[in-house]
Amino acid sequence: MFSSEENPKRLAQIALVILLIVGCIAVLWPMIGAVLFAFVVWICTWPLYSEQLLPRLGGRNTLAATLMTTLLVLVMLLPMIFLAGSLASSADKLIDFARPYVEQGLPLDPPAWLSGLPFFGVEIDTFWHQIASNRAELNALLKQLVVPLRQFGLALGGIAANGLLQVALVIFVVFFLYRDGAKVVHSLYVAAHKLGGELGQEMLDKARGTVVGVMLGIVGTAAAQGTVAMIGFLIAGVPAAVLLGFATFFLSMIPIGPPLIWGGAAAWLYSQGLTGWAIFMVLYGLFIISSIDNFVKPVLMARGAGISILLIALGVLGGVLVFGFIGIFLGPVLLALGHMLFGRWTREDISA
Repeated sequence: MFSSEENPKRLAQIALVILLIVGCIAVLWPMIGAVLFAFVVWICTWPLYSEQLLPRLGGRNTLAATLMTTLLVLVMLLPMIFLAGSLASSADKLIDFARPYVEQGLPLDPPAWLSGLPFFGVEIDTFWHQIASNRAELNALLKQLVVPLRQFGLALGGIAANGLLQVALVIFVVFFLYRDGAKVVHSLYVAAHKLGGELGQEMLDKARGTVVGVMLGIVGTAAAQGTVAMIGFLIAGVPAAVLLGFATFFLSMIPIGPPLIWGGAAAWLYSQGLTGWAIFMVLYGLFIISSIDNFVKPVLMARGAGISILLIALGVLGGVLVFGFIGIFLGPVLLALGHMLFGRWTREDISA
């Protein structure tokens, strides 16, 4: 027991430590997502760096970290910039396509494919004739659309800029993790041992295995979806099939990402009068492209992490709802650690 003189001093020390921890979290909080994702990237690529690249460069940490970071730039940042440029070019083409209709007005009759749509074709045809024959009504409709489209464009640009900034921050942080990786690994294991002894080290290994498994599931599923989607686009004759395949790869990180791509491709095919190919694209997207996410991802994650598919599914869904994108990794890790502790506790209780 502590003496009465030591108690205030000990309480003051605890208070200072708590304040220090809170202050560090407050400073890092605006960047916590990028920092945590940098740790995810570092954990998943550390064996490649430490076992393959670093020995080949004679243990020169700074040079190896620079080369590894450059590789990450090529893999993560450049494709995003390329896709952003392609989207900007497509937006310019869309504006050029719409300008004559804004300046000269709509033709009196809508395109045959638009008025021939099932269920809604008649209503669209009536509305088209209504605004095409009345210039004032068309101008009023365009004015109503300007503000939402402008807000949507600004929001989309902000999301894209923030995404690029986050990726750049991830790459910046991961450079130092590579360079000082050996010290970081040693410090993590020492801290885990001091906090929980052998169990702490086991939990650290479990967390690493779960993160690697989740990343394997995400990247593996994205690669499979992108490849299968590109094949489908090539079969259906959709232009820029390779670019759309890359877009499917990146957008597969979000639940509704791939349908935006193959759905748009199906709409384009239908607008060209290729109804059969449009139906093929919809069926191919539903039963091939999107089905991969439902079946392949949980299996890859569960195998890589060494835990059940149920825990992976619940961890991913709950983690995303609570923590956002980084919750894809945090959710399964927390459930895996909780499952591990529960299993250890029940085994000890039975043996007792």
